[in-house]
Amino acid sequence: MALAIPTTLAAVLVVFVAIRLLPNNPVLARFGQHAVPEKVELAMRAQGWDRPVWEQAGRFFWRLATTGDLGVSFTTPERVSAGLLRTFPATIELACVALCLALPLGIAAGVAAAVWRNRFPDYLCMTGSLLGVSVPVFFLGICLIAAFPQMPTSGRLPTGMWFERDTEFILVESLVRGRWDVFTAALRHICLPAIALSTVPMPLIARITRSSMLEVLSSDYIRTARAKGNPPWRVIWRHAFPNASIPVANIGGLQVAQLLTGAVLTESVFSWPGLGRYLVEAVLRSDYNVVQGATLLIAGVFVLANLAVDALYAALDPRLRTREAADA
Repeated sequence: MALAIPTTLAAVLVVFVAIRLLPNNPVLARFGQHAVPEKVELAMRAQGWDRPVWEQAGRFFWRLATTGDLGVSFTTPERVSAGLLRTFPATIELACVALCLALPLGIAAGVAAAVWRNRFPDYLCMTGSLLGVSVPVFFLGICLIAAFPQMPTSGRLPTGMWFERDTEFILVESLVRGRWDVFTAALRHICLPAIALSTVPMPLIARITRSSMLEVLSSDYIRTARAKGNPPWRVIWRHAFPNASIPVANIGGLQVAQLLTGAVLTESVFSWPGLGRYLVEAVLRSDYNVVQGATLLIAGVFVLANLAVDALYAALDPRLRTREAADA
């Protein structure tokens, strides 16, 4: 917990310094090669790019700590914080739907592979997980677009559909407001991107579940549960899986970072207006204020995900609770 904030700031500092070591000038890229030198110099002074790197970093972090200001985009008059608030909810919804697909399917595949070890379900699961790791997410996205041409392949809602909302969480807000037409349309639009993105964490979840279940199924208490005449489903899901789920929960939480990384490619393929596409466009435009803000947000999410995994690990493992109580 104590390292959460320093870790996040260190990640942003590395990106901050690396950006300023690049040879291209973002202000010059904004105005073009034939821009008036006085205009470029004025813009650089307004953005603070004429100052030393250490002074720019100090001003950035001081402004961030005191006001939470991430600056203004180089290419648009929009503030970086406003752009992040506009795009991040779309990525959160996409990642959550993808994780909701990956967790049950990956767990079911891993459990089936462990129960039927060295048989057809096991071979099928291992082959599928190997393919899932090997096939790039952008290639799978293109294949899904070609295989399902009747499904929406861009945007979050159909063109012309207007939905008055307070946030950009379209799925959640349409469900709360009872707008089933909007919810259904948004669900259709998120279907293919979520399927493509779910292949990022699913193979690892399946493999970890299989390994953990194999270890638990060979335990003495499982043999005792079977000897008492418990049905197989009860032995697997009531006795074995709760203990096997501890490393699965750990891996599932850490896959948040992989989902955000995969979202960069997925959103580009499906024209999904999320943080990943926003970041890619900022890199292509040399809009470094946006890159810094997006890096800060992604690093913060990764740190929070790790903290949530630690809390979940302690809640699932009674040995940790007993140890903490004994230390107290």
